[in-house]
Amino acid sequence: MTQSEPPPIALASERLYMRLMRASFRKMHGCGNDFVIFDERGGALGVTAAQAAALTNRRTGIGCDQFIMIERPPAGSNADAFMRIRNPDGSEAGACGNATRCVASLLAAETGRPHQVIRTISGNLPADVLGDGSVRVDMGPARLCWSDVPLARAMDTLHVDLVRGPLSDAAALSMGNPHVTFFVPDVTKLPLPELGPSLEHDPLFPERANVGFAEVLAPDRIRLRVWERGAGLTLACGSGACAALVNAHRRGLTGRHASVIVDGGELVIEWRDDGHVLMTGPIATSFTGEIELEAYPA
Repeated sequence: MTQSEPPPIALASERLYMRLMRASFRKMHGCGNDFVIFDERGGALGVTAAQAAALTNRRTGIGCDQFIMIERPPAGSNADAFMRIRNPDGSEAGACGNATRCVASLLAAETGRPHQVIRTISGNLPADVLGDGSVRVDMGPARLCWSDVPLARAMDTLHVDLVRGPLSDAAALSMGNPHVTFFVPDVTKLPLPELGPSLEHDPLFPERANVGFAEVLAPDRIRLRVWERGAGLTLACGSGACAALVNAHRRGLTGRHASVIVDGGELVIEWRDDGHVLMTGPIATSFTGEIELEAYPA
């Protein structure tokens, strides 16, 4: 071995480092609805659905409700970035309001522009970082037809034919992903871990469903808990909060504007006259870090 050659152990360490490439991530949340966020705009990381699911694991991964990848926007989309959303089971979600607010805040800090447009597989979601640091996102129009949710058969989405234990007479709609809302007298008395899985997978929902349990406290105040499709019970669900307000107003239970109290905080929801639903709430960064992606089998 010449004096200029590195020792074998150094070569082995270098090869190991090259094989286990480190990727930076950010852990963020909106009202406790938490996300692990990676950025692929500078180059593909090659994260598979299986790896994304593994990274969401709270014991053996980083841990979160949804895995988020920021990608370059599609040509002609008029968006600032594309956001890919994966649930803990690896399935891809169409929209996530709390994640949109987190990503919008990152892009605003990066560009200095408070207005950002985030593209998802369900379309563009415009967002604005407000003066107090909260973020407002236009979740688009609530889609109320049974085929838009979608449901397995034609029916009135304001009174869905769905019964489970003490629950009946739900309302359904799509906020870029399927939602069903039950209005109950007291959300704290429901065994959600028992009810949630069977409702999520009910044959009425060919693409499964996010299941909301809403207690109307006042015409401008709703208490909400949500069993999320592919994620289970979470501390907050932004699109679920939008669905709860829209369905409550359709039932004549609230106005078009309300505070929605979730387990992790409070979101402000407005259903505008043009059909679009606005959600405003706080965001926070929990921590940043690096991880060796290849340590998680594809």
